[in-house]
Amino acid sequence: MASAVPDISLNDGRTIPQLGFGVFQVPPAETQAAVETAIEIGYRHIDTAQMYGNEHGVGAALAASGRSRDEFFVTSKLNNGAHRPDDARREFDATLKALGSDYVDLFLIHWPLPGRYDGDFVQTWRTLEEFYRDGRARSIGVSNFTQHHLGRLFAESTVRPAVNQIEIHPYLTNDELRAYNGEHQIANEAYSPIAQGAVLDDPAIVEIARQAGKTPAQVVLRWHIQRGDIVFPKSSTAERVRENFEIFDFALDGGAMGTITALNRGERGRTGANPDTMNWVPEN
Repeated sequence: MASAVPDISLNDGRTIPQLGFGVFQVPPAETQAAVETAIEIGYRHIDTAQMYGNEHGVGAALAASGRSRDEFFVTSKLNNGAHRPDDARREFDATLKALGSDYVDLFLIHWPLPGRYDGDFVQTWRTLEEFYRDGRARSIGVSNFTQHHLGRLFAESTVRPAVNQIEIHPYLTNDELRAYNGEHQIANEAYSPIAQGAVLDDPAIVEIARQAGKTPAQVVLRWHIQRGDIVFPKSSTAERVRENFEIFDFALDGGAMGTITALNRGERGRTGANPDTMNWVPEN
């Protein structure tokens, strides 16, 4: 049941389901079916992005569900080539059209891109503040922002990000940034929560899963939940989508939690790009 998923309170007074369904790398032609499966299982939180090219599929699945739009929490993210204010406004309008909605629940700057646009992601953030104030983005946040990126936003803008979506998993626990986010009432969203599968064969996790009678993926997702992270795992198979949803009928004890956290490899464990050096933008 969807009601089994806890809600996390955001600093703007809204809430977000702690577990969602991600569509990163889901082909556009397959997205509608994948999201429909997730909705049938009970997911009500869907995470997409302009960069993924599959917002239309998400919107089609929401429409096909026959459910009210307000039953869902939908996140999308600004493409790297649209940081200039007029570009951001145009692409945000395109996101709403693709989703078939007059609002998005959460809209994020996908990457800070410190080497692009003269490093001025603050003007981009101020544009998202426009969407927040006119109600078309119910909440706004950032992705891949580190402490110094966030510090600039605090100093040069008005609205504090509701969430920071960052890479977090047992091989990159990102505890310092998680703590910084928490100190500033910014919710932590964990992408690549199973390190793109890299942690699933770890002997420590396999043993904890064996003892719990769960799969390694379920154990890692439960570790995130108990740490307070918001997670949105992606899978292309219905069995795994359902499996990822079934993480609220058990708990990890302190020993298991500590064992998993101790697997941290710091930057050596990162599977994605480094936010301080990632400056890729699309060709057009």
